[in-house]
Amino acid sequence: MTYSDVIILRLSQLCEEKNITINKLATLSGITQSTVENIMSGKTKNPKLKTLHKLALGLGMTVSELLDFPEMDETVFDDE
Repeated sequence: MTYSDVIILRLSQLCEEKNITINKLATLSGITQSTVENIMSGKTKNPKLKTLHKLALGLGMTVSELLDFPEMDETVFDDE
């Protein structure tokens, strides 16, 4: 599993929990739809901290909360 895969998994889970679409996440985060789509498709392999911060704010959480989930801690990343 890659870092990108883990971020995609986390964002997908959070959007499902909050019952929002990826497009709605982009709007809430103040990020272009294409940027979020690039992250979710894996085209963007390593999103910038600034982008993760905006996504976290759009989800009503901190970056720490966004990145605090089991897969992040348990995964040995293939793309390091």
